[in-house]
Amino acid sequence: MSQSTGSKREATSIPGTRPLAAAVGVAAGEWLTCPFCGGRASTGRPFCPHCGRRLSAPGSGPTCGRCGSPLAPATRFCSTCGAPVGDTGLARRVSPGAPRSGGSIALVLLDDAGTPAQRFERTGPDTTIGRQDGDIRFPEDVFLSPLHAKISWEQDTLVVRDLGSRNGTWVFLEAPHRLLDGDLLLIGSQVIRFRRLGYPGPHPPDADATRRMGSLVPSADIASLTQLRSDGSVRDVIQLSPGRDVLIGREQGDWIFPYDPSMSARHVLVRSEDADFVVVDADSRNGVALAARGDMPLRHNSRVLVGDKLLRVELPQ
Repeated sequence: MSQSTGSKREATSIPGTRPLAAAVGVAAGEWLTCPFCGGRASTGRPFCPHCGRRLSAPGSGPTCGRCGSPLAPATRFCSTCGAPVGDTGLARRVSPGAPRSGGSIALVLLDDAGTPAQRFERTGPDTTIGRQDGDIRFPEDVFLSPLHAKISWEQDTLVVRDLGSRNGTWVFLEAPHRLLDGDLLLIGSQVIRFRRLGYPGPHPPDADATRRMGSLVPSADIASLTQLRSDGSVRDVIQLSPGRDVLIGREQGDWIFPYDPSMSARHVLVRSEDADFVVVDADSRNGVALAARGDMPLRHNSRVLVGDKLLRVELPQ
């Protein structure tokens, strides 16, 4: 696997970053708790004296519990998704949810070629899926948990929720997705975890003023993508920095997986948008899926992967 390095950019030059003091509404000169290490830090200083991380790093201020967008002081409702401040639900707005249409839906089982193999008509408010229990069962699927996932109508929106399964419930992206800390992506057959790192702080010089040697890398690695093995252990990691896009594929890109036949030659682009990162499908054959956290909205033709079974949602038109 190969990895390219982007152009250097100083961490302090990122535009649009608010000091944490302004975000939480405290006066200059007061003290606050570092969101990274928990140490005591001054609101008048940009870096934590204990861990060296920048206090105005993305995600260090108050954010919406539903969509993760930054919140201004004294805000009652999120300006992005409209959720009340304090709502800790993890509903992820991958695409607008489908309006309720009598509660009837169809789940179509697709084979490896994407051809419908079986159809399940459902008229109730919810449908559970599992290997041993549930309304729809696949007893031969060893990747499916005994009770795996639930698809239901919640406040006039069709959603899917993972029920604590071992392998997760995955929804294939239908539009670019802005990554949030802890997101899990299924790219080909690779499980990739996105994590926020925060901005690195300045390192004080050594007592004898000797400079340290090191690799020439972008100056602000603020996030990472980590490849996970089936047991959850870490294999490879690629760092993300502002201004640097990362292409992932089987044959081309900054991160290459030549041994994954289910990955396209050019599969997905992780695009840098200032201090955020957006996943964009690069016209891959199998698409990119996001692991469900909380209720994830579904719409007509949404594809959901549970265990080894790919289901397509069909709603009355």
